[in-house]
Amino acid sequence: MKNLLTTCLFLCCLLAVRAADNPNVKKLFTVTSGELKLTFMVGTDNRLYQLAFGDASREVTPPAKMPSREWEFLPPYGNGVLTEPAIQATHVDGNTSTELHYTAHRTETLAPGVEQTVISLKDPAYPFSVDIYIKCYADNSMMEIWNTVTHNEKGKVVLHRFASASPVVKAKEYWLTQFAGNYKREATLSEERLSEGVKILDSKLGVRAHQMRIPSFILSLGGQARENEGEVLAASLRWSGSFQFAFDMDWNKNLRLLTGMNPLGSQYNLERGGTFATPAILYAYSRQGKGEASRRFHRWAMANAVRDAEKDRPVLLNNWEATHCDFDEARLKQLFDGARQTGAELFLLDDGWFGNGPYSRDDDKHGLGDWEPSTKKLPRGLSYIAREALKRKVGFGIWLEPEMVNPQSELYQKHPDWIITQPGREPILGRHQEILDLTRPEVQAYEWDIIDRTLRPNPDITYVKWDCNRYITQPGSSYLQSADQSHLWIDYNRALYRLMDRFAKGFPNVMAMLCAGGSGRVDYGAMPYFHSFWPSDNTDPLGRIKIQWGFSHFFPANTISAHVTRMGKRHLKMAIDVALSGAFGIDLALDKATAEERAQIADAVKLYKERIRPLVMRGELYRLVSPYESPLASLSYVSTDKKQAVVYLYQTKDGREARVKLGGLDAGKKYRIEEVSLSEGMASRFPANGKVLTGAELMKQGLENPLNAQFESAVLMVETL
Repeated sequence: MKNLLTTCLFLCCLLAVRAADNPNVKKLFTVTSGELKLTFMVGTDNRLYQLAFGDASREVTPPAKMPSREWEFLPPYGNGVLTEPAIQATHVDGNTSTELHYTAHRTETLAPGVEQTVISLKDPAYPFSVDIYIKCYADNSMMEIWNTVTHNEKGKVVLHRFASASPVVKAKEYWLTQFAGNYKREATLSEERLSEGVKILDSKLGVRAHQMRIPSFILSLGGQARENEGEVLAASLRWSGSFQFAFDMDWNKNLRLLTGMNPLGSQYNLERGGTFATPAILYAYSRQGKGEASRRFHRWAMANAVRDAEKDRPVLLNNWEATHCDFDEARLKQLFDGARQTGAELFLLDDGWFGNGPYSRDDDKHGLGDWEPSTKKLPRGLSYIAREALKRKVGFGIWLEPEMVNPQSELYQKHPDWIITQPGREPILGRHQEILDLTRPEVQAYEWDIIDRTLRPNPDITYVKWDCNRYITQPGSSYLQSADQSHLWIDYNRALYRLMDRFAKGFPNVMAMLCAGGSGRVDYGAMPYFHSFWPSDNTDPLGRIKIQWGFSHFFPANTISAHVTRMGKRHLKMAIDVALSGAFGIDLALDKATAEERAQIADAVKLYKERIRPLVMRGELYRLVSPYESPLASLSYVSTDKKQAVVYLYQTKDGREARVKLGGLDAGKKYRIEEVSLSEGMASRFPANGKVLTGAELMKQGLENPLNAQFESAVLMVETL
């Protein structure tokens, strides 16, 4: 760190000298975070230009002549910028152009290794200002960038575009990896080489906005992305609503990265004296490939963006696959007994526990919005059934979907005006339900009341699964004024974060899983209020391998809920082995499983709690063999002291990957190899099982792999002597 600071000081002094010698430069300054650096120049025209974004070790030379407008860091619309603008506004007098001049910048230390730079810009003709925030996490070579817009014009300024950031990168070629895929195919990797023009990745769904694509990407500079080498930027937007990423390559092969909320249908009327804040975009930089970029994201998240990151996630049993909405107290007690017998630590009661009379929640067409416990299914209430779980030394959790309502509900009959819809249009239902309008104060109060009256009188409920099962198709609010209808997309999610924050602070001892019809809402805007997320309703282990592989690029393993189920009718061993690589859980009818199956699951739970969970919760991820490149998928988690590792191998197709090279070990240490999670009576086929090898041997020569048939899987423990 001392050498890095010395280098930075030297470069700053060098830039200052060069600035003094350059007639086009009023000021030069840098913002550095570990290996990542932004270099800025204020021209004699007072505009803020970016000279470089990337490798901190590269020397940056100020240009001999004034930079073109394509290098302006936050280009505004309408006064000479020819490329995609980052900021677009209509001023009170109707002027559609904006000019932004540098006025000042300041840097402060927020915590050890965390600095924040604020760069202030102002329109010289209007009382209209933008502050750019750049928060640096030096230990992880990460930057968090956002901005705020304020004005003091006499009326409302209309914001049409509001990118969170728009840095420019320069390389010989650019390879973009996105994480797309519809319901049950989430976070599927797709890589392409960018050409001149604009490539847009976006979401227009408003709520459950990430169903088709998560708000994250990887940009590889100079060639295709590789796991352990090459220069990459990994980026993720802290926003749960509609987003837009625009990759604009100009005629000089410079690539601008415009990222932020989707401006479609979202123009915003900003009152005089008001402040409009964009969500932050996170950038992690690596010269050692996307594997190191992922580990940097994980370390950052564990320290800054995951709720109670240090807590072990409980092994839970969910009843959904076993019962759907059809259960009673006796059936639940049977499932509690199964949870206790297999060693599960928590029982999660899913959908179907509420609604009465004609609106009983016996299917997904009724009762949503009516959060009174079903007297038919739970005649003695939630407190009784939670205590019954605790009698068996099993915790109790519950499913909530506070943002939604069925037309077949008491709530809808009383408040049909509370939903998001368009006047004069036939309502479009999604999963037989509508979305409650969170811009409306009464709805905000009602949704908090749902949470509060479910949890506060029932302190034995210690876990919540927060779901969201549809997206916006008719963006209209009977609460918002006609001129402000376009605020819905933004204000909904701002109100949602306030509700989530109130939940997390109001119930600090209640753990929570984030769900949205699978992973329709997985981002670092929402994750600070949750302990884990549900990656997909696709729990077929063969599908989950790629889904969890995709999410691993940005999210640590302790946040990725992974359950053993019957989906796909695969071998139970493979279902178990895949689930052992995340926040482990069970979602099947244990009382209908065979004695052998229950014993197999109990052994897996014991193995997970005693040996694997510490590595999943706090270990460092190494992706070893990609399922996109091989019939085998393999990954590992290595303890931070490099004394232990767990290695997973999954055959997704027939075929052979002869050897698997490990990563992250200490080359000089000796490690014993042991295959675990073996079926009863089965012996290991791995030649290295029981042997001792050095870290250097395991990383350079690798392990000989005997797997070759689809659905085969293995879990290996690697431990120092």
